[in-house]
Amino acid sequence: MPPIPRAARRALLLSGLAGPALAQTVLPDLVVTAPQPGSLTAPSVAAQREALERTPAAVRFVDQQEFANRYAFTLRDVLADTPGVFVQNRYGQELRLSIRGSGIARGFHLRGIEVLQDGIPVNLADGSGDFYQVDPSALRAAAVYPGGNALPFGGSTLGGAVNFITPTARTATEQYSLRAEGGSFGTWRLSGQASAVFGDGDALAAGSVAHSDGWRQHSRSQYEQFNANAGYRISDRVETRFYAGAYIIRQQLPGSLSLGDALGRPQIAAAAAIAGNQARNVWAERFANRTTIRLDAGQLDLDTWITHKRLYHPIFQVIDQEGLTWGVAPRWTGRFTVAGLANDLTIGGRYFAGTNDALQYGNNRGSRGALTASGVQRATNYEGFAENRLWVLPSVAIVAGAKVLRDERAYENQLGGQRYSRSYDGFNPKLGVLWQPREQVQLFANITRSQDVPDFSDQLQTVNNQPFWAPVQSQRAWTVEAGTRGRFDGHGWDLTLFRSNLRGQLLQYTVDPSIPATTFNAGNTVNQGVEFAGYLDLARGLAAAGDRVTLRQVWTWNDFRFRGDRQYGDNRIAGLPPHVMRTTLTYTAPEGRGFVAPVLDWVPQGAWADYANTLRANQYLKLGLEAGITVAPGVSVFLDARNLTNKRYVSDLGTVQNARAAGANTAVFYPGDGRSVYVGTRIAF
Repeated sequence: MPPIPRAARRALLLSGLAGPALAQTVLPDLVVTAPQPGSLTAPSVAAQREALERTPAAVRFVDQQEFANRYAFTLRDVLADTPGVFVQNRYGQELRLSIRGSGIARGFHLRGIEVLQDGIPVNLADGSGDFYQVDPSALRAAAVYPGGNALPFGGSTLGGAVNFITPTARTATEQYSLRAEGGSFGTWRLSGQASAVFGDGDALAAGSVAHSDGWRQHSRSQYEQFNANAGYRISDRVETRFYAGAYIIRQQLPGSLSLGDALGRPQIAAAAAIAGNQARNVWAERFANRTTIRLDAGQLDLDTWITHKRLYHPIFQVIDQEGLTWGVAPRWTGRFTVAGLANDLTIGGRYFAGTNDALQYGNNRGSRGALTASGVQRATNYEGFAENRLWVLPSVAIVAGAKVLRDERAYENQLGGQRYSRSYDGFNPKLGVLWQPREQVQLFANITRSQDVPDFSDQLQTVNNQPFWAPVQSQRAWTVEAGTRGRFDGHGWDLTLFRSNLRGQLLQYTVDPSIPATTFNAGNTVNQGVEFAGYLDLARGLAAAGDRVTLRQVWTWNDFRFRGDRQYGDNRIAGLPPHVMRTTLTYTAPEGRGFVAPVLDWVPQGAWADYANTLRANQYLKLGLEAGITVAPGVSVFLDARNLTNKRYVSDLGTVQNARAAGANTAVFYPGDGRSVYVGTRIAF
C-alpha cells in the first residue's frame, strides 16, 4: 500500500467526528486504506471531510459507506441520523426538510435551505427548491452546513445548505455497481453506476428507476433519475468537469387528513385529492460546469449552471409552469501567512437568475379547464462573500466573514396587465473560533447573521382563486452556537447548542388543504435548541475476534417560540415536534462482513398544528430493524423492516392559526407509513 499523506491520515483520524459519522461509523480504530485521490474539480472524500471538520461550526458529514449497504430510498434515509436536521416523508420521495426551524411552517416543498449538488446550487432562482435531482443511490457523500456556516458556498439562510456530493470516476468506491431493491406497497428500484478513467479524462454515469404503489390511496409514484459527469485534466494546473442530469417525476398526491382520519383511517386519500386527480409531475434537465485553475497564489473555481424545469401540478387548480434558472459563481481560495501565522482566505461571488412562465387553469379531474392566471416570474440575485481563517495558535483559529446580497423579484400578470417588483438587500457577517486541544477533540463557537428572502410561493398568494402579490419582507436572524465534537478510545460525540433571535420570521397558515398556505412575517421570535449525536462501544470480541456492539444516540431539541406577540404571546411556533430521538444498537461482524441493528425512533411530544397551541399531533415510538451481510466480495444483501408494531402516527403536518376558531379547517395532517419490509442486493465490481 502506498504511503498515506499526512492530510489523509488526519482526515482518517478525525472520521466519525461529525454528526452522522458518529451515528454510524464503526471501522476498527487501526484499520486504514489508501484514500481515493480525487482531482482538482472534485477533491477526495477524505479531503472534503477534513476541510469540513476544520470549520468552527456544527457542520456534519455523511459518507456513502454509511448507507451504501442499506435501504436508502429517500433523503430521510441519508440524513435521518444527522442531529439538528428534521426530515420526514409525506409520501413517495416528497418530504419535509428543516434545519433549525427553516421553513418550520412550510407545508410543501423547500424553503430556507440551499440544496447544492457538488457545490453548485440546485434551487431555483427565487430560492425555492425540491429534491428530485438528488438520487440517494447515486451519492458519494453529503455535507450539512447549518445557517451561516454555508458561507464558503455563498449561503446565508437560517437553514444553511446541504451539499450532496456525487462520485466521479476518480472518487467512486468501485468502477461498476448494480442495485436491486423491493418490498412493501409495490415498491421497487433498479439502479446502476459505471465509470472509466482514460488518461487525462474520466467519466461516470448513474441512473435509477423507482416505483411505488404507495401505502395510502392515490399515492402511486414513478421516479426516473439520471446523473453523469465527465472531467478532463487540461494540465497539471487546469481541469474542467461537466455535469448533466435528467429527471422525470410522476407522483400522485393523497392529500392531508384530519387528525382523526390520520390516526383512524390513515390509508385513505383526501376527497379533494381524488376528485381533482391531484398530482405533481416534473420534467427537468440540469447542466453544469466547474473549471478549476491552480494558481501560484491559491486556486480559482468557476461554476456555471443552467436548469430547465417543467411542472404540471393539478391541485386546487392546475399549476402549469415552465422555467429556466442559470448562474455563474467564481470563487478563489488561498493559503498564506500573515505575520508568520497560517491564514486561509476564500473570496467569491454568485450571479444567478431565472424566469418562470406560470399558468393556472381550473382543475377538471386533473386536466386543464379554463385559464385563470397567466404570469411571468423573474428572479435575479447578486451576491459577494468572503471568509478568512487565521490560525493564531497551532490549535486555535479565528474565522471572520461576510456576505452582501441584492435579490430582485418581479411578477407580470399577463391577464390583468399589472406588474409588481421588490428588491431585498442584505449584509450578513460571521465571526467564529475553533480550538482543537488534541487531534481528535474540537470546541467551537460562532455568531452569524442570516437572511431569508421570500420566494414566489410566499409573494404570490391565492385570494379568490387568483394570484395576489403580497408585500412580504425578508426574514433576518442572529444565531449564536457553541459546541464540541470528538472521538476518544472508541467513543464519540457531537454536541451543539444554538439560539437564533429572529425578526420577520416567514411563517404560514393553511386556508384550505388544497390551496398553498398564506405567508406572513411574524414579529420577534426565538429558535433555540440542542443537537446531539454520540456513540459508545459497549463490547468488542463478543462472539468472535473483531466484532463490535455499538450504541448510538441522536437527539434534536427544538424550542421555537413567539416573543410577546400581540396575538400569540409566547406560544410555541407550530410545525415541528420539540424532541426527536433516534437510538440504534448495532452488532457488526468481524471485518464488516455483516451487521444487525434494531432502530428506535421516538417523538415524545407531537408538533403543534396551530399557533394558538390548541391542537397537536400524537407522540409516537417506532421500532425498526436493519440487517446486512456480505455474501461474496463485492456482493451484499440487506434488509430494512420499518414500523414493526404498525404504529399509527403523524409524520408531517401543515399549520393553521387557531384550530378551535369557527370555520377552521384542520385537515392538515400526513399519516406516516404502516409496517413495511424492504430487501435489496448490491453488486460492486
